[in-house]
Amino acid sequence: MKLCFFFIALSCLFGCSRHAQPLQAGNISVSYERTLLWRSQSDFGDKVLTAWSNEPIEITTMNGKGNVPRVLLAKLLLKKDIPETNDIITKLKVWGVSGSSWALNKKGDYDFTITPLTTILYLFGDQPKLLYPATKSYLLNILLAESGNKFRYKAPKTLGIFDETENHILMTEGSRYLKNRWMMLHGNSSSQYNNIHNGMEGKLLSFLAQMKTGGLYEFNSLPYIGYTITALLNLEAFGSEQLRTASRDVLDYLNWTYALGSYQFKHYPPMRRRYEKAAITSLTTDYQSVFMNTWLSYSADEHFNINSNARDVHALMAACLPYRPADKVVEMIFNKGDGYFVKLGHGKNSSPEIARPICLFLNDTAGNLSSAIHLAGPGKDFMDWNNTGVYKNFACTAGPVYIPASFKPKLQNETWSIYSPNDSLLIAVHSEIEFGMVAVFETTAVDELLSQLVMANPDIKLLKSRFRFPDGPLLTYDVGAAKNKWVMISDSGQMLNRDFDKWSLMQGDLK
Repeated sequence: MKLCFFFIALSCLFGCSRHAQPLQAGNISVSYERTLLWRSQSDFGDKVLTAWSNEPIEITTMNGKGNVPRVLLAKLLLKKDIPETNDIITKLKVWGVSGSSWALNKKGDYDFTITPLTTILYLFGDQPKLLYPATKSYLLNILLAESGNKFRYKAPKTLGIFDETENHILMTEGSRYLKNRWMMLHGNSSSQYNNIHNGMEGKLLSFLAQMKTGGLYEFNSLPYIGYTITALLNLEAFGSEQLRTASRDVLDYLNWTYALGSYQFKHYPPMRRRYEKAAITSLTTDYQSVFMNTWLSYSADEHFNINSNARDVHALMAACLPYRPADKVVEMIFNKGDGYFVKLGHGKNSSPEIARPICLFLNDTAGNLSSAIHLAGPGKDFMDWNNTGVYKNFACTAGPVYIPASFKPKLQNETWSIYSPNDSLLIAVHSEIEFGMVAVFETTAVDELLSQLVMANPDIKLLKSRFRFPDGPLLTYDVGAAKNKWVMISDSGQMLNRDFDKWSLMQGDLK
């Protein structure tokens, strides 16, 4: 299927213990090869730097995910307002502590500040005309408050019971590691800064290896995936050669799964962590799409449209750090071949997570959920959904199919509505209040398809549990399945592995 495909990624409804065992690799592997040429400058990248450098700075907002460090970073990158920028840095305060903020750790989240400050150190710490020596000293010795070897796996003030989240581990421990590394590279031989001897390098490498072989625990997490990627970008840019490679491998895995699960930068997967974020309806501005749009703006082959806002926080970090996607990622984003069906495993107690509508992405300009054909679960409480009914050219759910107002059926009867969004694609829809399904066909024979559907599926009542493609497979499913089971049951009598906790990392028919 060249023009459209479904994507599903599964995780658990609530935060569970991070799986420690690597998953079976599956038959699809990440490609790390790089031969593409990248430009050192892009028009969009310039817009990003300009937009951020023009932002006003209010030191009083220097907390949480505040943007003060990024504004300072943009000014330094453009060599703009250098005296004022240095003066502001020396007036900043360590406003909190690193790690997750919660009721007993209300001043947490300082790692959101320390991560871009670490970027400033490495990009400008050896340029005294931009980052003055006194400013660098203050930044290094006061603001970059994490150093040594106290690697924290547990969330602060939880009595060592709850795991810290991936984004906080990578931001906190990555910044600690990089401060140590800076001190060693600049002549301080104290053992506390030796990342090999103090164990920091080994612990970070082990943590990254778990992410590479077991996938992310916070996959598609909103908003935290952006900060996970930012921390990885710092490590990929400034770490030891071994740590740079390990960080790049994880970034490549992340971007490969993004390429598989997106179409023309439309990306609307299930997600983790922040339930209120599930209501976001944009198809093109999720955090990973922002990174990808920015990176690809530096491509030597400009054959795509930038969907991102230059003001986005993650566009700045993507523009100023050297990582660029691997060749196959770029190819997959623009060329889906003849289509594919891929299952992404996430390990024990990982599925399903926060359900969102299943979307059918087409070769069009749809940028919002309301402009795309989509299937949502019953009612408005997504926490009750098991919206995992996705298969090859097929999707079903325990709720209706939503059709944008601009879509008009080419043909319909009491059971089927058939839509033709382009010259080579037909979409068959059956929709009721408590059941909906969509099947996609590469054909233009509308009359013929309708009669074939009726002949292959004569009993309308059975559609709630089975569907036969004309001259094709018979699919069975249970849209009322428990949340720990895949909705899909069988394909032409062949039972499917419904226990997605045991799925391999990446398995499918990708050619």
